[in-house]
Amino acid sequence: MKAMVCLKQVPHQDARLDVAADGSWIQEDNIKFEINSYDTYALEEALRIKDADGDTEVVVVSVGPDRVTQALRTALGMGADRAVHVNDPETQNSDSLGIAKILAAVAKEENPDMIFCGLMADDGNFSAVPPMLAELLDMPSATSVLATDFGDSVKVERELEGGAMEVVELPKPCLLAIQTGANQVRYASLKGIMQAKKKPVDVKTAGDLGIGDQVGAGAAKVKVTKIYVPPKSDTAELYEGSTDEIVGQLVGKIKELGLL
Repeated sequence: MKAMVCLKQVPHQDARLDVAADGSWIQEDNIKFEINSYDTYALEEALRIKDADGDTEVVVVSVGPDRVTQALRTALGMGADRAVHVNDPETQNSDSLGIAKILAAVAKEENPDMIFCGLMADDGNFSAVPPMLAELLDMPSATSVLATDFGDSVKVERELEGGAMEVVELPKPCLLAIQTGANQVRYASLKGIMQAKKKPVDVKTAGDLGIGDQVGAGAAKVKVTKIYVPPKSDTAELYEGSTDEIVGQLVGKIKELGLL
């Protein structure tokens, strides 16, 4: 069995984030990065399959610049067998669909029996890539997965809005987007870290995958035009009255500001 795990490297949760001078993104110089927390749970799910079946191969895949190698080596130190790093400036500023297309191209080469993703990324919180990836691969999928049971098919327990739970069964191959708290994530052992240095990391470009014209800023349908820190204000208006009265006052204010 082959399990493919999609990883994203994001700023460390304790990192100080400052907006870049041009307002295009955050200032990344001297910031510590780590594996997206949701993706660590996805990786753990794949590694548990490997623990139960030694013939299972776990392949981790990530898209990004040179620094992403650190995240991939960490995953290899935790027990993954090999890594694929899509490292190409042409993929920079890809939107969610662009990233999904890159991962789909890798998946078509790897032909995995299972694909694991984190539910969302700590920096974007879109939750868009996993279902897009599944659609591009014409693969059944489940999101917000909190528990799994693997056999000839895959039975999962997933979280719904409002805290309700749902149990669904999917045929293989399929894609699971794992929710935080689904398991207890392991640490990379010293032995694992040493072994990770010898494990292969296959570096690819968008051209290698045959999708050079489908990704990157030029192909993106969603673009970040500016990020900024909201200005502080020492004024506020409080509305009182019944719900209808408060709503009426709020709508009136929005119209006054030209926002409606």
